[in-house]
Amino acid sequence: MSKNHKPDKSLEAWIWDAACSIRGAKDAPKYKDFILPLVFTKRLCDVFGDEIDRIAKEVGSRKLAFQLAKADHKLVRFYLPIVPEDTNQPVWSVIRKLSDKIGEQLTSHLRAIARENPLLQGIIDRVDFNATTHGQRDLDDDRLSNLIEAISTKRLGLEDVEADIIGKSYEYLIRKFAEGGGQSAGEFYTPGEVGTIMAKVLEPEPGMEIYDPTCGSGGLLIKCELAMEEQMKAAKKTKRAPLKLYGQENTPETWAMANMNMIIHDMEGEIEIGNTFTNPKFRKNGKLRTFDRVVANPMWNQDWFTEADYDNDELDRFPSGAGFPGKSSADWGWVQHMHASLNATGRAAVVLDTGAASRGSGNAGNNKEKTVRQWFVDHDLIESVLYLPENLFYNTTAPGVVIFLNKAKPKKHQNKIFLLNASQLFEKGDPKNFITPDGIERIADTLIHWKEVEKLSRIVDHAELKKNDYNISPSRYIHTSDAETYRPIAEIVEELRGLEAEARETDAVLKGILEKVA
Repeated sequence: MSKNHKPDKSLEAWIWDAACSIRGAKDAPKYKDFILPLVFTKRLCDVFGDEIDRIAKEVGSRKLAFQLAKADHKLVRFYLPIVPEDTNQPVWSVIRKLSDKIGEQLTSHLRAIARENPLLQGIIDRVDFNATTHGQRDLDDDRLSNLIEAISTKRLGLEDVEADIIGKSYEYLIRKFAEGGGQSAGEFYTPGEVGTIMAKVLEPEPGMEIYDPTCGSGGLLIKCELAMEEQMKAAKKTKRAPLKLYGQENTPETWAMANMNMIIHDMEGEIEIGNTFTNPKFRKNGKLRTFDRVVANPMWNQDWFTEADYDNDELDRFPSGAGFPGKSSADWGWVQHMHASLNATGRAAVVLDTGAASRGSGNAGNNKEKTVRQWFVDHDLIESVLYLPENLFYNTTAPGVVIFLNKAKPKKHQNKIFLLNASQLFEKGDPKNFITPDGIERIADTLIHWKEVEKLSRIVDHAELKKNDYNISPSRYIHTSDAETYRPIAEIVEELRGLEAEARETDAVLKGILEKVA
């Protein structure tokens, strides 16, 4: 099977059918924290079995091969302390033959694997397959047995499926969970086509260090590696150093998902756990560590960070003149963190709510969010802005924008920003719209080469942005219809919400002042 083979549809169908074996497609997302580690474990078992076969060919028997692997774990990537009674049987057969206290025994096996492999600690031993809620098993043995049997029907070893194929299928499974995951889905999954566009435009090169401060399931980091490999293959360069991938994720279950996703793609990444905004883990000599590329899709319009969070920062992430973007939305706070995480020639891509590109522009008085946006424009840090089609994301129908930063000086296009309105470049889907492969290529190519196309893209100089009060939304400058002006309803609604939140914040401050006076 070639490295750039299309995703194995039968494998994707199998992996989803296995997930649905518990209670059907509707309920499968509820059990993702059980299903993903089990599919991951099946891959570990089958690959370990292949490595045992390789050793057995050299030493004469699988029994001796198991003994050698136990004595020297360096002979295999991950050592699994799971040995079938008949050593000629598959490693997975130990799991498949569980018949009594299945949840308890399965949990014990996964914890034993984690103990032998520091890289897997906290990843596959996090789940208790015997867990109960109010005295009832979360996943009873009958359904767990059905899941194990469904997963058993396809082998996932080195000779059966290559890393990129199983990786794409695993991503497919994560996407399917996101489809049914409601409001929580956006916390761990960015639509694949959005990630691919971001990676292509950033053009990561071999050996570069790539960072995602809100990495979710790790998809954006993986897309960067895949884009680099594709670019190198097109250039017929066979020898290439892999990217060095770094991420931080706040939710423990999603952190575990990111690590599994990396390993199943046969990629190595360093994923830290914790809140990046208040405690970024990647530091060097007491300062914020910097990277060649940064990608992120932070949760939009977070309203739980106060001005004190910005003022108390000790890592110089929020420069004077930009600083606090207002409590109603931390979008530009995240952009500032990403900017501070770039090295002197670094580039970044961040997905934000559409309102982040325009809120405050054209309104009387000062607006904190607009002030931060102006700081980035005036310092010539924003390279381009992509306006996405609506209904791509799994936790909102809003379109979203991708803002590309470039810290390098001097720039090829000084004091100019490239804007692309891709609001019409999509196909209707169920439950979500999607961008076709041709659409992905067209958008990425247009952004990379700054191609001006009627009703699609424009080069706008800073003077025009200033004239429009630092509104950087492509929909303001590129009208996709024949009408004189066009602003999507979703963008207007988000802007109104931002104004309402800002008004509430101002009222609260004013009330506090009046109470002190009284």
